[in-house]
Amino acid sequence: MKNIYAALLLHKLGKEVNEENMKKIVVAAGVEVDESKIKSLVASLKGVDIAKELESASLVSSAPATGEAPKEEKKTEKPKEEKKEAAAEGLSALFG
Repeated sequence: MKNIYAALLLHKLGKEVNEENMKKIVVAAGVEVDESKIKSLVASLKGVDIAKELESASLVSSAPATGEAPKEEKKTEKPKEEKKEAAAEGLSALFG
């Protein structure tokens, strides 16, 4: 995940997303560099328009949001009298 963040940061800064730049960011963050993962990510991002992908991702993620909190269903509780009657029945079974 840290490599993806590095790629996004490079994109945001207008820098080229390449292995060297990504390694610099990961090292600056104080994290151990996994060169194979960086190479794989850079290769998978070749030819990808990151800005377009981010735009389509943000449109998809915001589409279902309505801005309203989900409504909670009210639970109907039995009146306390029924609870007391059930407890009394249980006690009478114990003591006969």
